[in-house]
Amino acid sequence: MRFRNLHLKIKAFRLKRFLLRVIGRKRKLMPAKKPSWMVPITHGYQVVEHHMIIDGFDYSDFDSVVVQREQMDQTELWYFGIFDPLIGDKVTKYMQSHFFAKKLQEAHIWRKSKETMKRAYLGVRAKMREEHRYEEMCIMGSASAMVINGEKLVIANIGDYRAVVCRDGIAHQLTDTYQQSAKRHWSRRIFSGNAVAARHFSSSDFVIRSESIDSDTEFLILASNGIWEVMKNQEAVNLISHIEDPQEAAECLANEALNRMSKGNISCLIIRFDS
Repeated sequence: MRFRNLHLKIKAFRLKRFLLRVIGRKRKLMPAKKPSWMVPITHGYQVVEHHMIIDGFDYSDFDSVVVQREQMDQTELWYFGIFDPLIGDKVTKYMQSHFFAKKLQEAHIWRKSKETMKRAYLGVRAKMREEHRYEEMCIMGSASAMVINGEKLVIANIGDYRAVVCRDGIAHQLTDTYQQSAKRHWSRRIFSGNAVAARHFSSSDFVIRSESIDSDTEFLILASNGIWEVMKNQEAVNLISHIEDPQEAAECLANEALNRMSKGNISCLIIRFDS
């Protein structure tokens, strides 16, 4: 009986060793899988100086563009954003001190990125409310995106600024669908000096969403109101979908908005996902 048990154990050991050798050979023959965070991400942006006439004086300003890359252990993070002069670098500074400086563990990055972006935007809005800057609250705008390991997107926007992703040639708007341009001018007349009304309006124009980046995801457009008031989402995608260089694509999009006599801020940031 003991001899039989020993014989079975020897057979089991030999079978296990044989299977391990076979698996080892297959692993050597199979090409190593490319880590998701090594998927190349390219970008380009264009900002046009914006002129305004206020009380007979000519003022000019620029939107600000932020591009930041961080590596946390095996997690690659890209942070992109366009911000009007009212928001400036306030959101970015909050993200740097409350997110990037924390050196979070990989398991917490996905949840914390969305949570921190939301707090950054709401914090700016709350500060403006404290300063009774209600008219400015109704016209400020921004769009930003966090790309995590080339696999996930966290998108946030406020006002007329918008994020549109191209998947297999089709435009998909990732932010709100409100017609903010018409609402903006109406709000200036009705909400000026009215704290309750302004608070109600501003609570409806901030949106944050999360999306997956798959093999059909070609590029992402972050753009200001000056782009979207003169062209539809699919128009913008069709205009630049054939342009592989994201910098050239951003310049093309901004120039088209100028040619269409856009009156708003013109700024755009193109992020291309190349598999």
